[in-house]
Amino acid sequence: MLSPARLTQLLTEFIFLLLGALVMWLAANGRIYFDRHGVSWLVLSVALIAWGLLALAKPGLFRAKWQKWNRGGSLVLLGIAMLSISRVPFDWVVKLLAAAGLILLVRGILGSLLILWQR
Repeated sequence: MLSPARLTQLLTEFIFLLLGALVMWLAANGRIYFDRHGVSWLVLSVALIAWGLLALAKPGLFRAKWQKWNRGGSLVLLGIAMLSISRVPFDWVVKLLAAAGLILLVRGILGSLLILWQR
């Protein structure tokens, strides 16, 4: 039986998995209705990069090292993908949005496996 803390972590990773699937579905259908040149998009992408770097820099338990790398690395990669979405030609936006969804999907799967694998 999972402890309440691990169950909460598992639920969080499941939410990331669903979010990644949703973003990939939106990219596949071409339903892109956001202002990628707005200040809020830039602030969000820089905030995700900073949040990921802080997650990587935070000390943690040795056994949770891979979870830290998964969480921090995925946030940094997602922030970089979002920052690049605001700077590339429109033809590349769908591909980068699909890549951002894939990053979230892989983070959810890896995070879930790492949580279930730890003792």
